[in-house]
Amino acid sequence: MDLYLKILIGLGLSAASGFRLFVPFAILSIFSISGIYNITSTPFIFSSDLFLIIFIILSVSEVLLFYNPWIDNMLDLISTPASIFSGIILTYFVLYDTEIYLRLLISVILGGLVSLNVQLLTVKARSSTSIFSKGNGNQIVSTIENISSIFISILVLKFPLAGIFVSAIIIYLIYTFIIKKGRQVRK
Repeated sequence: MDLYLKILIGLGLSAASGFRLFVPFAILSIFSISGIYNITSTPFIFSSDLFLIIFIILSVSEVLLFYNPWIDNMLDLISTPASIFSGIILTYFVLYDTEIYLRLLISVILGGLVSLNVQLLTVKARSSTSIFSKGNGNQIVSTIENISSIFISILVLKFPLAGIFVSAIIIYLIYTFIIKKGRQVRK
């Protein structure tokens, strides 16, 4: 596979981990075990049934916990720094046959920053809905985040260019939502 496509896949998975930390890991593991996407340098982590079960349990727990308005704000304290590491790890493993220094550079700078920026954007969106809906809108934002993480992860592994395009559109829509809410506060 071409280096540019691997970078796009890594960035797409990093963006998806900005929405939900463990969903991209679970989907990458499912794709690796089923043979749809092959990661040859780390067969144990993503091709193991044990790790697949762990990733699925973590994903389901994370998805369910973010539906509680009080718990999701506490989870943001943990998931914001963790999103940096998940973006780095996902990009690092996708670039499995790249020279180590380039692999580390791309993973740390691009993977970590993409994941962090998406995570900060979702934190801002959740806090905006908490203010305007007294916590009732958090379920809507959490559902959008869950669907976005699953959809982007699957799409970027199957069609990397389309996955990046769709993730950019979703991020733009969330950003414009936050800007509109910010203008309402100033009025």
